Amino acid sequence: MKKHLSGLKSAISKFSGASADILLSEGDKIAFGKHHLSVRETPGHTDGCLTFVLGDKSMAFTGDALLIRGCGRTDFQQGCPERLFNSVHQKIFSLPEQCLLYPAHDYQGQTVSTVGEERKFNPRLTKSLKEFVDIMNNLNLPKPAKIDIAVPANLVCGLH
Repeated sequence: MKKHLSGLKSAISKFSGASADILLSEGDKIAFGKHHLSVRETPGHTDGCLTFVLGDKSMAFTGDALLIRGCGRTDFQQGCPERLFNSVHQKIFSLPEQCLLYPAHDYQGQTVSTVGEERKFNPRLTKSLKEFVDIMNNLNLPKPAKIDIAVPANLVCGLH
């Protein structure tokens, strides 16, 4: 796209391990027209997970950290259920109840939820931290085929 659109820049979390024109971190703002998105670091699925919050806090784009009635898996490299639980509760559930939430994707075809709905109905994130960790550590999901070559798994949960 950058070859076809003059001035286009790529952006990614500075903790992602990837390169881009702009490395984003907590509190950065992305301006567009009269609006802006505030960057909130929401690690746990991976270190590079970010949530983008519209300036008036009416909507947020949660990536893979918070899905509708779910959340990103934590068995990837850099994944950590404790970090994900804390990220969602501190950085997303602290938004106004009516704030619209748009995840990166959804396995059921849903496109939007709200903070209030997820605080009340999310079957994983309405649990205690201990219960959440137990759930995430026992999902028994199939291992992604190329996970071992994607990024070395050399980090320990909570210690990076």
